[in-house]
Amino acid sequence: MSTPDYIVGIGASAGGLEALDAFFQQMPPDSGLSFVVVQHLSPDYKSLMAELLSRHTEMPVQRAEDGETVAANQVYLIPPRKNLTLFHGKLILSEQDASRGVNLPIDVFLRSLAEDQGERAIAVILSGTGSDGTRGIRAIKEQGGMIMAQSADSAKFDGMPRSAAATGLPDFVLPPEEMPRLLQSFVQHPHSAKAEGPGVIVTDEDALTRIFALLREDSSIDFTFYKSSTVVRRIERRMTVNEIGELRDYARYLERHRDEVNTLRRELLIGVTSFFRDREVWEYLEQSVLPGLIENSGKNGLRFWVAGCSTGEEAYSLAIITREVMDRLGLTVDVKIFATDVDRNAVQNAGSGIYPESIVADLPPDLLAKYFQRQDEQFQIARRIREMVVFAPHDLLRDPPFTNIQLVSCRNLLIYLQPVLQKKVLDLFNFSLSADGVLVLGNSETVGDAPDTYEPVDQKLRIFRTRGKRRLPANQESREHSMRTGPSPSGPSGRAARQEHEEERLLGRLVETLGEEILPLILVVSQDLELRHVVGNPEGYLHMPTGRVHHDITRLATADLATPLATGLQKVFKTGERTSYSNVHLRLREEKQVVELRMLPLPTHKGQTPLAAVVIRPQHQQASSSDEAVVYDLDQETQQRIADLEAELQFTRENLQATVEELETANEELQASNEELQASNEELQSTNEELQSVNEELHTVNAEYQSKISELYELNNDLDNLLSANGIASLFLDSQLRIRRYTPALTEVCQITDGDIGGHLAEVCRRLGAQDLPELACQVQRERQPAEREVHLGRGRWYLLTMHPYQVGSEYTSSVVMSLVDVTHLKDTQRALEASQLHFRRLFDEAPHIILLLDPQGRIRELNRTAHERLGSALEDLESPDLRELIPAPPDDEGGHQALESLLKGAPLSEGRIRLRIPDGTEIPAEASGVPEMVEGRVTGARIVLRDMRERAQTGDG
Repeated sequence: MSTPDYIVGIGASAGGLEALDAFFQQMPPDSGLSFVVVQHLSPDYKSLMAELLSRHTEMPVQRAEDGETVAANQVYLIPPRKNLTLFHGKLILSEQDASRGVNLPIDVFLRSLAEDQGERAIAVILSGTGSDGTRGIRAIKEQGGMIMAQSADSAKFDGMPRSAAATGLPDFVLPPEEMPRLLQSFVQHPHSAKAEGPGVIVTDEDALTRIFALLREDSSIDFTFYKSSTVVRRIERRMTVNEIGELRDYARYLERHRDEVNTLRRELLIGVTSFFRDREVWEYLEQSVLPGLIENSGKNGLRFWVAGCSTGEEAYSLAIITREVMDRLGLTVDVKIFATDVDRNAVQNAGSGIYPESIVADLPPDLLAKYFQRQDEQFQIARRIREMVVFAPHDLLRDPPFTNIQLVSCRNLLIYLQPVLQKKVLDLFNFSLSADGVLVLGNSETVGDAPDTYEPVDQKLRIFRTRGKRRLPANQESREHSMRTGPSPSGPSGRAARQEHEEERLLGRLVETLGEEILPLILVVSQDLELRHVVGNPEGYLHMPTGRVHHDITRLATADLATPLATGLQKVFKTGERTSYSNVHLRLREEKQVVELRMLPLPTHKGQTPLAAVVIRPQHQQASSSDEAVVYDLDQETQQRIADLEAELQFTRENLQATVEELETANEELQASNEELQASNEELQSTNEELQSVNEELHTVNAEYQSKISELYELNNDLDNLLSANGIASLFLDSQLRIRRYTPALTEVCQITDGDIGGHLAEVCRRLGAQDLPELACQVQRERQPAEREVHLGRGRWYLLTMHPYQVGSEYTSSVVMSLVDVTHLKDTQRALEASQLHFRRLFDEAPHIILLLDPQGRIRELNRTAHERLGSALEDLESPDLRELIPAPPDDEGGHQALESLLKGAPLSEGRIRLRIPDGTEIPAEASGVPEMVEGRVTGARIVLRDMRERAQTGDG
């Protein structure tokens, strides 16, 4: 077993079987990689993935075992009902936690893969529904790993690939059959294969500067002082993805492909975050920091700032726990959270508050149900939480900071900046924070060289408190001043603004001059009766009351003017028409005076506050009162005004009382309905998630079974063709000896048809003329031993009938398989052979000489009739029919023993002389000839012929 160069985590769900087949079909078995396949498996069905996937790859495919070390060129599969993680290169199995609702095994494994392997981690997201894997690839990207996602048009279910691609994190989005080639190219690239960290391309400063210039031109972000190791490593990653070896070549590639500039920017600004990341930090803020801030907030409320908010999870987490603390304390405070990031796309997505369903793994169930609304396969933050957060693009290094902030959260941003920028950012935060403001940093960050600026609240959790205000850096102070005073007067826009400002000043000077000499007293009042502007001398008409300063015209005006002003202005704003009162008596400088009031609405443009002008003229200055003026009777107007106000007040009280009662009733009903709906929603949401999970699992099982069915269909066709081609008539019977299946060759033997399927064996037996076959089949069922016999079916046809018990694996069933093999030709040959044997036997027995057939040891196994007549009595007296016992031992032997031994060793015997000695003392001189019987070069016996020499002598004498 060898250690893999990279470990590839493959996530697949519904429709993933086809994608996995296509992927491994193209993946070489000796790539040096290790593959871990994580699927949504049903806990109730045995997965067939191992044997199905083995058909498409030469690599060993096995289910993961707990504690097993991952080896190169191996494929590991997640078992059912388990979650799989990686720790120090070993696979760890754990039981799925059903209490957490939806289980996300792909996210679980990919996050552990990222933590364990870092840059040596690769994630592949294939077909599936939902968004499992989306959180996992964020962790992979944060650690510098590589990500592939299946293209949506090639996926049978595009939920998982589309969710992964929407994050902008995948390095490749393509069909699964094209992934292996690019995967090999990636791992074999020099920048991927090197063991040391960045440093090779840093020497090419010119090319690096060109790249930074292109990025600043595209996004106005200067990456020059970002941490070089991080920047160079991610540039190298993009070079590897695009299969480019030299930095200068990559710089030219960026100039020609502007979309790659945008991709590189996203890679450098990669924001990896999640809800309530580092849970202990949020618990400390909720229990020890936020309660004090909320209780001491005062009437101005609270202002928080989340810098580098990325996609908004951290800002919403802060809003949620703030809302939780306010509910617990029973306080309502105006809380405004400013969430900023340099990445405009991330800020735009964060503002919608929509996240994939995989966030359920980060959120407690009670907070998920309380502050999130499900929308199809996504969740959206509740509106009351979204209204607490203001998202805005903001460059922390260039744009002015916020002020009067009680809490700043900037987590895992400083680690990407060089020390000089870190110091600058910490000074900006110190300027933004109010007295005793709180700063929250990431777990790898610290205040560094600024201990005089911040004091630790909890050093372990990286929570600090500011010690006091400090001035902004010089460049930030000038920028802050420009933000307050407006744009520079240089340029066309500056000149236009200056000209407009000069015109306003000239108009103001003219009005002031005329107001002293010519114009009457003019008051400009808003719709809420607030005094906005005064032209002329208001002395005697307006006075400043003691106590808190008010701008309400009815309080500033003298008592005699208050009522007509209130009455007239109400009509003006209500009707939009002019109103005039004449003969208004008032005491001015200890003298009685009569004045005329003219109230007219001012022209209002869209978005402007409605205003009205009140013109006050002494009535003796004009020859006659205006025709439009109404003679003002103080008593009558006062009484009428009082009556109108009392009627209006009574009507308002009655309406308000009825409205309050209705609202109380409606509120109680809505509260009850809301509780019921919330409970029902939680139940339905839980049920929907369970059904979705079950649906995916069943689809996976169905795909596996479908593949197995296809395989069985092919095997069935192969079996049918095999049975048809071999020409053997076979019959398959069930345990009741009913016909289940037959081969085409059986049709020629007994005219069986498909209509006979399900019929009893006895029906076929009548056609075969063999009535005892059912009994033979029962014997085979009973003894589980094969049986056979020959059957004659007329017309001279003979068949060998065999019956075998039906075997499944190592077990036998009660079924029987019957076969009929045509042996007519063999039968004819056997009869011919038997006739030949009879003829040979007749010749053998009638031969005049002694003929002996010997075995390899020289024992006589057969002899002819002549040998019986001459040696029969002698053979009966021998203990064993060994020819050597009939031959005298040396020195009386004339070479008979030697000739016999040579014959048994394979040497033919030709006209040798042997003497046979019979136990009665008679000797028979014989002339011997013989040949050995050989099988594959081995002596299996011998044939020997002995001619009695005595007969030859008698014949010769005669």
